[in-house]
Amino acid sequence: MDLPAALLDRIRSRAAAYDRDNAFFTDDLTELRDAGYLAPRSLLETARDQRLLAAHAPATALGINMHLVWTGVARVLSQRGDHSLDWVLDDAAKGELFAFGNSEPGNDLVLFGSLTKAETVDGGYAFTGTKIFTSLSPAWTRLGIFGRQGDELVHGFITRETPGWHSLDDWDTLGMRATQSHTTVLEGAVVPTERVSRRLPVGPSADPFVFGIFANFLLLISSVYAGIADRALELSVEAAHRRTSLKNEGAPYSHDPDIRWRVADAALAVDALGPQIETLAADVDTLVNHGADWFRKLTGVKHRSTEAARYVVDQAMRVAGGGGYRASSELARLQRDVLAGIYHPSDTESVHSTVATNLLGPLS
Repeated sequence: MDLPAALLDRIRSRAAAYDRDNAFFTDDLTELRDAGYLAPRSLLETARDQRLLAAHAPATALGINMHLVWTGVARVLSQRGDHSLDWVLDDAAKGELFAFGNSEPGNDLVLFGSLTKAETVDGGYAFTGTKIFTSLSPAWTRLGIFGRQGDELVHGFITRETPGWHSLDDWDTLGMRATQSHTTVLEGAVVPTERVSRRLPVGPSADPFVFGIFANFLLLISSVYAGIADRALELSVEAAHRRTSLKNEGAPYSHDPDIRWRVADAALAVDALGPQIETLAADVDTLVNHGADWFRKLTGVKHRSTEAARYVVDQAMRVAGGGGYRASSELARLQRDVLAGIYHPSDTESVHSTVATNLLGPLS
């Protein structure tokens, strides 16, 4: 969708204060909701939108990602004839805000195992456990969670009014501060039967629900970090034109061959991201079947996007000089925000394991 330039400017103007105050992006959320930004749409369009939003406010884009992932999962299933999450699309259209309560401390199996306990109760399942990195904690109205019951993983949704959960005010991080991704403690929170989305075996699964989560999460995460890279490149160009060299008789740094090389190398890294992200997003939208290669491609683009963004921000910091090292500078904030990319699933070790297994087969 076409977000008005004036709205994007306002969002950018608030980002520094949200970061400084460790505050949730309340005004951004209100304006984005009013603009229709939370509505379901194609993954390709959403990826493009998120890249642009992230170039203006990375933490706002990362927080909004969690809602857009869930609407994307529902859309993936519906396109493939599974209408079990059509209610997510309906709720999102009515203004409900979805968030993820999946990550757990000490669980490196991610979606393939859980430390949260799921128990059968009258009318549904009760969940007990701890979830971390719950972005949108101050504002979500629907929270997707999962837990383990025996050899099964049970997935479902609670509402903000559901008893048996509370949020810890513990988000004090280096970057991506406006996401306010507090820890969520589940103490017997009940998911009603009609909101149980899946019961799957423990371990890897080819279920479209799992594919939908991976596809939307990894491609939209990639888009956010591509947006950070876009902005860092813009700032490096601005700095190269603004800074002058006494050594070179007042010539701008944009005439310095070493600076020109840095900016050009950063641009080469940025230019490689769009084709990969957009091609895979379009493939999800048009039901292209990459079979067993899907996870290699999806984890690969996430890895490449986050690593490339870190490289581009680093080059921009070098081009900008000491001014970029001030805590109040936008580049310093981007440097802190971009580091979060190494913590999102799939991490570097998992990515390389996935690619190696795809090419060489599993270890015996």
